[in-house]
Amino acid sequence: MHEDWQWVEAIMPQMVTKLTSRFRILQGVANLQPVGRRTLATNLACSERTVRTTTDALASLGYIQMSVKGMQVTAAGQRVLQGLAPVMNDLAGRQQREQTLAQQLDIAHCTIVPGDSTAANGSLNAMAQAANRVLTDEMPTGHSTVAVMGGHTLAAVAQALTPALSINRQLLFVPARGGVGESPAIQANTVAAEMAQQTNSDFRQLYVPEQLTTATYKPLFAEPAIHEVLQLIGQSNVVIHGIGQAFAMAKRRKMAPHVIADLAAAHAVGEAFGYFYDAEGHVVSKFPRIGLEIGDLAAKQLVIAVAGGAEKGTAIAAYMRLAPAQTWLITDEGAADFVLKK
Repeated sequence: MHEDWQWVEAIMPQMVTKLTSRFRILQGVANLQPVGRRTLATNLACSERTVRTTTDALASLGYIQMSVKGMQVTAAGQRVLQGLAPVMNDLAGRQQREQTLAQQLDIAHCTIVPGDSTAANGSLNAMAQAANRVLTDEMPTGHSTVAVMGGHTLAAVAQALTPALSINRQLLFVPARGGVGESPAIQANTVAAEMAQQTNSDFRQLYVPEQLTTATYKPLFAEPAIHEVLQLIGQSNVVIHGIGQAFAMAKRRKMAPHVIADLAAAHAVGEAFGYFYDAEGHVVSKFPRIGLEIGDLAAKQLVIAVAGGAEKGTAIAAYMRLAPAQTWLITDEGAADFVLKK
């Protein structure tokens, strides 16, 4: 049933919200009948306008009837309440798990999709589709500069975006950090360009090698082309990023054996934005890269972290000790189950 709701939300993102609202108000009428709109609005802690719009719709469907005494549920309405009860309980259970996970991680929101993306038959598609829905619902209208990281997960998110995201929005996608040196398909530059293409938007590129010494990368700030893009990255109001496992990321970035040995000695479990950290969220090593850093995220309007799979559970939970409070985590049941059982 959890997976069914993901498909419902995919084809009609507002449907679950509308269904929840109508069921709640129909249930409220049944519990308080006969009841007036003002009393119902007070009891449900919602506006009279919402109650009026919803009850008019329910009345037109024949599920409630109006009278001078107040609103009452019809026989058809009672059957709908009984039939939908198991469905709504399932939906409420999923939403409760998301709230519980967000509270446990001390962040603003969580979205949990079915499956385990790191399992043998796992897929990143459900998380990618969820990321598209969250962006569509939460990104402000008007101009936004969206800073994006690289990686396989973010590449999947890029493929899931649609032109609908740019309705009433003027979007500019930029790479959150320099990343030339990784596989071209998953570099932040490539992801930013793909997101722009999928949404009919604009993008800018940042061509900076992945691994540079501090002495080498600092002079690059003065280069006009790099400086301009860095300003855009700094001004970004939306950030989308992944979370990596420490040694998988070290291997992907072709780090030297002695560096990997140091990470092992420090018990590193995860990596994000060039920061390697242990299971308690303590940064154990930081590698210089040009672009956004974890400390910059607190000032961003919308921060979306997309990561899943039981194998990444420790890295995800540990990173959230570093994440800004407004983070919205999009994950799967594999990671969520791992974290909630800890």
